[in-house]
Amino acid sequence: MNTNTLEQDVNLVCALIETRAQAGIRSIIGIAGPPASGKSTLAEAVVQQLNQESDSPVPRATLLPMDGYHLDNRILEARGLLPRKGAPETFDAYGFCAAVKLLAVTRREIYLPEFDRQLDLAIANSIVIHPETPVIVVEGNYLLLKTEPWSSLLDVFMATVFVSPSIESLRERLQQRWIDHGHDPQAAMLRATENDLVNAELILRDSGKADLTLTQT
Repeated sequence: MNTNTLEQDVNLVCALIETRAQAGIRSIIGIAGPPASGKSTLAEAVVQQLNQESDSPVPRATLLPMDGYHLDNRILEARGLLPRKGAPETFDAYGFCAAVKLLAVTRREIYLPEFDRQLDLAIANSIVIHPETPVIVVEGNYLLLKTEPWSSLLDVFMATVFVSPSIESLRERLQQRWIDHGHDPQAAMLRATENDLVNAELILRDSGKADLTLTQT
């Protein structure tokens, strides 16, 4: 396991992508990890670096976050799942996996949803995938779970990355995340413990081995 800065991790992931890339084949890269692990920041930085290194008018890389496949709050509320938002059962998992598989075999422009955190809902057709973009970086909590439908993505990913801080570090980050959302420290820890950490423990326990495992400082 590597313990690096964000810049070092980005370089490691980009090097992995370069070694796995095949001419004429779109590279689908999976970056997974628990909530507050830093996977989203890493994925965004990887896409940014890949595009900065390219002088083509076509984006070399595009980011697809799994969060765009959150079920709507009204559906979650009707099912009693709103307090568990972020758990595996609160996503359109089959729809998400189908979209990732489509990206691997389709060479036409594709439009995909993106989650708006301020509005707390998914916005349809917000992400545009250019037909000639060779690298798609997919990020999300459950990409490496050993259960269906998530496990079916292993045949699609050309390379996989898992961001895995310690559970103690995750606890601190998750509490701070809820404090930043306006909760007092006690309420923030309760929110983190009752949902986020439950999901984090599931991910750490039941995810398969990635090609590259990282722990950001």
